[in-house]
Amino acid sequence: MDLKQLEYFVRVAEMGSFTRAAIALNVAQPALSRQIRLLEVELRQNLLKRNGRGASPTEAGQLLLEHGRGILHQVERAQEEMARARSGLSGKVALGLPPSVARVLTVPLTRAFRAKMPDAQLSISEGLTAAMQESLLNGRLDIALLYNPKATNGLEIAHLVQEELWLVQARPSALQEDPPPPPIRLKDVAKLPLVIPSRPNAIRMHVESEMARIGSQPQIALEIDGVTSILELVADGAGSAILSRNAVTRSINPSAFSTRPISDPPLSIQLCSVVSSLRPSTLTQQATLSLIREIAQKLLAPA
Repeated sequence: MDLKQLEYFVRVAEMGSFTRAAIALNVAQPALSRQIRLLEVELRQNLLKRNGRGASPTEAGQLLLEHGRGILHQVERAQEEMARARSGLSGKVALGLPPSVARVLTVPLTRAFRAKMPDAQLSISEGLTAAMQESLLNGRLDIALLYNPKATNGLEIAHLVQEELWLVQARPSALQEDPPPPPIRLKDVAKLPLVIPSRPNAIRMHVESEMARIGSQPQIALEIDGVTSILELVADGAGSAILSRNAVTRSINPSAFSTRPISDPPLSIQLCSVVSSLRPSTLTQQATLSLIREIAQKLLAPA
């Protein structure tokens, strides 16, 4: 299989158009069409459904798209490794973060990365644990930070920080400042209507597991995926939330919320760095992991 043909196919499938892909790749559209047709002949499969509005992958094309992204990613990594042998820290690092962590780490991490590795590139995407684990395995991500990841063949997991989870509620408008918040028992949290992410969100699964240990279960008012939306609904009076305190302090309007620690038992969740154990890490990836560890422990670890 010709890598150039694979690159052409991936770009057309992602952009949904031969015309747009030809412009992005800086090749003539007839040449682009011809190369993809040669790939289809070689594989003896129709890879794209062509119509007046553009092109979309067939079932076989979708399968090749998933593999092709990983293959091209690994080719790029091999080229970067060769460049690294000549010039030190360079190349691209693809990092996946949970949305609540991205809110805290993206700016300071990007700033530190640029200062330490000016010849390298950092790509950050947000996602859920299950999707990011799959991206690590297929080579689309180099590093991911995951909450309570399960041991999986092909993944190397290292503890990063233990984040405390707090009860988040709307602050009454009459209160300008909260007094020191008294802890609330987990069994009392179970009696409150919660605005919480849907399964298999790691925090949702952890809350259910810990409540089950004490013979309780959460009272779900609304299932919402997205920290910003959860906080907006809490501020509007739809219910309470269980989030890391950083998710609140880094929100647009933290003064709209009061936070309380949870006790009996305390509620916390483990944040881990995860990499593939199937591929060797580059020096740039190792340096990025060190930066992540340093910044995460400074910004996310309990005070």
